[in-house]
Amino acid sequence: MNTSNNNIQDFLKAKLEAFKNWLFLYSKIIMPVVLVICVVITVAIAINANKKKTVEEEIVEAEEVPQTEIVNSLISVPEVPLEKEAVPEVSELCRTYYQAMVDGDTDTMNRICAMDELETLRAKAVSKYMESCPTLEVYTKAGPQENTYIAYIFQEVKFYDYAEPLPGLRTYYVYADENGEYHLQYEGDVDESILNYIREVNLQDDFVDLHNKVAVAYNDMVDGDPELQQFIVDLNAEIDKDVGKELARVEGSETSAEQDGAADGQDSAEGGETDGAEGGETDAGAPEEPVNVVTKVKATDVVNIRSSDSETADKLGKAAVGDEFVLLEERGNGWSKISYEGSEAFIKSEYLEPSEVTQADAGETAAETQENDDESEQTQTNTSAETTGTVTVKENVRIRSGASENSEKIATAYIGEKLDVIMKQADGWTKIKYNGQTAYVKSDYVE
Repeated sequence: MNTSNNNIQDFLKAKLEAFKNWLFLYSKIIMPVVLVICVVITVAIAINANKKKTVEEEIVEAEEVPQTEIVNSLISVPEVPLEKEAVPEVSELCRTYYQAMVDGDTDTMNRICAMDELETLRAKAVSKYMESCPTLEVYTKAGPQENTYIAYIFQEVKFYDYAEPLPGLRTYYVYADENGEYHLQYEGDVDESILNYIREVNLQDDFVDLHNKVAVAYNDMVDGDPELQQFIVDLNAEIDKDVGKELARVEGSETSAEQDGAADGQDSAEGGETDGAEGGETDAGAPEEPVNVVTKVKATDVVNIRSSDSETADKLGKAAVGDEFVLLEERGNGWSKISYEGSEAFIKSEYLEPSEVTQADAGETAAETQENDDESEQTQTNTSAETTGTVTVKENVRIRSGASENSEKIATAYIGEKLDVIMKQADGWTKIKYNGQTAYVKSDYVE
């Protein structure tokens, strides 16, 4: 046993002695390599230590930011109840705004809720069809800042030519200016942070209940009344048409104003003379101001082209969206006479909008209008009953300058009022004498 152990020890000593000899022999090579390895290990340890420190600092910073910057930048949404008529100033503001909407008072509307040109024109057009707003309820929730509110306005709007008021719900952002005066802002016009606040508030149960209640009431009315469905379609079409016409008129007026300004500058440069320079006299024979006339129209929907101004007339073809026609006459019965394939044809005016506006002498336009009126009256001779005497208004109705819902509103006739009749026309309008001038009311509303 001892002999065996001695042999192992002798073997190990021999190997150790051989390693020492090898190390001594190659020490000039081995030592630099060992030194390099040690340096690499030291650098790696230092880099890892720095990375760990950086990561720890970033974690600490990330934990601190939500406590300061992020949390402070968020708008908290309080769980406050929906209150009815809780802020008198806001309720009064909303009532003033809606009354201005009914009256077509866009100056007041713009003072309360700033609108762009297109919104102003549309508000003016809508007012022509609004008779009243018999029900108006203002609900509020606290806004994201002091003196701000989210206002929900439940309204029932009575439109002319339909018996029942229609329910609706609108959302506005209410804020106070530097003078403490409140203003409305459309939900879609607020900045993103306020819009997100409104969206969160709109998810709260009490508002959802109010919204659903109004939606159910509206849908029940519309779904069960085909006449109302058609009325809403026609109303939107009429409003769009009115806005289109007004835009064309405004654009034409701006063009006319620019041309007039250029002409005035030219006259001044050539001598500076003005009418009435001697004794203040004016030229009685001077031509009247030119007026803007729609000469071409285009279809806003697919619509039938007919041989006369009646839905029972022969169909000559169909107009596609964007098809353009020369306008020969826009009649008071809701039809437009156009040039179609070398002859005359008719399209419902509500499916057309102006595409070209030109200028014409006012005298010529008046003569053409009178000629068209004479022609229209002649075509109605066999179907219209000329009467005398009076009719009684059986429901509030607008008195208009022409036999069309697009004609200018002159006044409102109220239930029980007597009107002097000139003629009951076959197109559903009654021609009357009102304050010394010819006017029209819908025949369905008088008897």
